[in-house]
Amino acid sequence: MGASDFSRLPHIGESVRRKEDYRFLTGAGQYTDDITLAAQSYAVFVRSPHAHAKINSINTDAAKAAPGVLAVFTGADVAADKINGLPCGWLITSTDGQPMKEPAHPILAQGKVRHVGDQVAMVVALTQQQARDAAELVEVDYDVLPAVVNVADAAAGAVPGAVVHDEAPDNRCFQWAIGDKAAVDAAFAGAAHVTRLDLVNNRLIPNAMEPRAAIGAYSRASDEYTLYVANQNPHVERLLLTAFVMGLPEHKVRVIAPDVGGGFGSKIYLYAEDVCVTWAAKKLNRSVKWVAERSESFVSDAHGRDHVSHAEMAMDKDGKFLALRVHTHANLGAYLSTFSTVVPTILYATLLAGQYGTPQIFAQVDGWFTHTVPVDAYRGAGRPEATYLIERLVSRCAWEMGLSQDEIRKRNFITQFPYQTPVALQYDTGDFHACMNKAQELADVAGFEARRAASAAKGLLRGIGYSSYIEACGLAPSNIAGALGARAGLFEAGEVRVHPTGSVTVFTGSHSHGQGHETTFAQVVAARLGIPVENVDIVHGDTGRVPFGMGTYGSRSLSVGGSAIMKALDKIEAKAKKIAAHLLEASDADIDFQGGEFIVRGTDKKIPFAQVALTAYVPHNYPLDKLEPGLNETAFYDPTNFTFPAGTYICEVEIDPATGATRVDRFTAVDDFGVIINPMIVEGQVHGGLVQGIGQALLENCVYDRETGQLLTGSYMDYAMPRADDFPNFQLGHVCTPCTHNPLGSKGCGEAGAIGSPPAVINAVLDALRPLGVKDFDMPASPHRVWQAIQNAKA
Repeated sequence: MGASDFSRLPHIGESVRRKEDYRFLTGAGQYTDDITLAAQSYAVFVRSPHAHAKINSINTDAAKAAPGVLAVFTGADVAADKINGLPCGWLITSTDGQPMKEPAHPILAQGKVRHVGDQVAMVVALTQQQARDAAELVEVDYDVLPAVVNVADAAAGAVPGAVVHDEAPDNRCFQWAIGDKAAVDAAFAGAAHVTRLDLVNNRLIPNAMEPRAAIGAYSRASDEYTLYVANQNPHVERLLLTAFVMGLPEHKVRVIAPDVGGGFGSKIYLYAEDVCVTWAAKKLNRSVKWVAERSESFVSDAHGRDHVSHAEMAMDKDGKFLALRVHTHANLGAYLSTFSTVVPTILYATLLAGQYGTPQIFAQVDGWFTHTVPVDAYRGAGRPEATYLIERLVSRCAWEMGLSQDEIRKRNFITQFPYQTPVALQYDTGDFHACMNKAQELADVAGFEARRAASAAKGLLRGIGYSSYIEACGLAPSNIAGALGARAGLFEAGEVRVHPTGSVTVFTGSHSHGQGHETTFAQVVAARLGIPVENVDIVHGDTGRVPFGMGTYGSRSLSVGGSAIMKALDKIEAKAKKIAAHLLEASDADIDFQGGEFIVRGTDKKIPFAQVALTAYVPHNYPLDKLEPGLNETAFYDPTNFTFPAGTYICEVEIDPATGATRVDRFTAVDDFGVIINPMIVEGQVHGGLVQGIGQALLENCVYDRETGQLLTGSYMDYAMPRADDFPNFQLGHVCTPCTHNPLGSKGCGEAGAIGSPPAVINAVLDALRPLGVKDFDMPASPHRVWQAIQNAKA
């Protein structure tokens, strides 16, 4: 079944209410912190107050003697048990052919601490309060060392003695590049105009509704471990935990990720706390539970973004792009997190073509260790950083060439597909002009000048900003990714189990942490089999129940996980046709399946799906000599290419020049997600992404003290999270060019809002401030920063 046939089935394109919402809204969800196991104890971590220090000694005597304490573990205990450090899941090779520097990442610090919040010891007690009290009694003798937290300082070697790892004495992890440098240099030499831009993509601290949590349990009877964890991909968690860190047989470890209250990338990884509670469970023969406090998450969960870049665009006299040249310094933090190295390289630089037919591109990326929390994938993972750079640069090009923001984009849009970019990716399909035109219509761009005049009459500044993004979702295929350094496969698994009554349970390797899989996947299955949506249940998040899958990130769930389910449904249909043919006394080649019925082509002879299902399990009249009983199929799907969602966003802001206060007055987002299964769920995903992206543009900013390495934005008191009243009603629209290489025609929608919105907002801010002489501005556009930019321009 092709995408065009699939899109016409019942339930596809219907805003079916989410099946899972009843339990969430009535308090019946089960998150990791809701779970209480037998003989449960509680863990609290002692964390470094210093960004960089030598550990001279750790005195745990008083803590061990405290009431209720079962054990206190340190790095020495980890080393004695030969527990390995946390692995990095993607190997990057530098331009000189050498592998990246990959220093150890111990689960409890050994010898040194390398960022504020680095875990030094774990206290386990009968109650959480007892563990907290005892943790206060652990005495650590530190020799404080120089720290470097700013990536530009690391690149410049500006802090003598601030070496994060001995293996990388200059703090460089890798120097990586993509593109034809000679061809780019030649294009620049003949360009009529060159636009240059320096910009910072500010560091963000992910804040999901549910903080991270983990419970480790061990059974002496079976020598088996169980880890309950708030995680986005439990099978990968188990693989890394067993094969790389603890050296355990994989079949002896079960990882269960129950309801998870948001992830946005921050819960993809294997974290030290997950290993610690699993390891301690056997040592103590008790379950060990840890739940992060929110302020603890600020210094232990992987952060996002943190790039400093220089970009240049070469153009001809008409504003046509000739070549793009980019140099980016990426902050990796103190250790390499699970996917940290692929984010600023493969997932970033390969998207620098954007929606534009730029003939030549060259990008160099330097990855740097600093004394900060590790940086990894956060909603969009590399694609927001690429989009921010290219869309800020394109608007700057327009202003320098005397063109409007929309006109320069239209002159350079790709129009022929498939399109091979100069940075590895091949876009299969799209219609960028259609997205732009629809966005301009919905945004009432024609009325902008009147609105600008009305704002000016009130003493306010109004600006309009454009952003035309493209992203790559469903990272694939496995063999190509492996050649590029991936240390895992990128397929997905789906099992469809038809029950005797015709109801269905689907087991998927994709994991839901707020995306509505239990509804969307049920719609897919119900549409294919012609059964009610309520007759389909979705099971995920348990390595003991579902086939090996790669979890959920990179907007891969429907395009990859859904395609695996579709392949399993193909097998179900093929076998069911054979059963139906036997019952109808026909050839299976003459059986059509539609609307939940098997029909002998050209006749009125037919039987319902439920009858075939019952026959499969009660095989009294059944071709047992040709078919096994039962109706249960599993499939694995490895994509042949990325999918490429794209769109145009238009933002209007109003600024009070007296205070710098910036208000998003209008925001329009037009996206091409291919075939949409549930518009209501897609709308919710776009709304959430827009809030996160606009939050980065206006409010959020992770700040470290450059002298001490202390995190200055260590709580909600200092780190500004977006609120509902920060936003207008969003105007959403859609264009559909179905993906050409998966059976659903879908492209992915979970990250688009966070990718396209930051440059739209900042371009709008700059458009408002340009008449005052402000030419550049970095996120976030907080009132003080905007006001200061205005004052600097006046001076």
